[in-house]
Formats: sequence, C-alpha cells, structure tokens
Amino acid sequence: MSFEPKDLEAVANRRMPFGKFKGRRLSRLPEAYLIWFEEHGFPSGDLGQLMRLALMLHLEGLSGLTDPLERPSPKG
Repeated sequence: MSFEPKDLEAVANRRMPFGKFKGRRLSRLPEAYLIWFEEHGFPSGDLGQLMRLALMLHLEGLSGLTDPLERPSPKG
C-alpha cells in the first residue's frame, strides 16, 4: 500500500459519507472506529484507502500532521 502527499490533504478534508460519523473529516474519525473497519473490512476504492491512511496516522502518533492541511468548512 503506497500513499502520495496529496492523500494527506484528502484525509484532512474528505468527509465520512455514511454512518455514525457522517460528515466528519476522515482525519478526525476516532481511532476505535477505524480499527473496527480494519477488522471488518474497509470500504472499497479511494474512501477505504484514505481511511487506512487515517488509521496509520493515528497508530503512528501522527494524526496532527493533517491539521495544517484542513481547509475551512463551507458556510451554509
């Protein structure tokens, strides 16, 4: 599994599209939630890959790495 620098920005800004944490940035998902997906299966495609990266950042103590990459939320 390989990641590119643009993936960090995606983890910082992409939102969870479903479930208990719908609307939350992937970088802000709880570690336990990401571990559950690791044990039961991540979604397919880009979302699953980005969730894997978010978990890796949590486990390595690097979750704050994405903070400066967060874009402001749109107002509405």
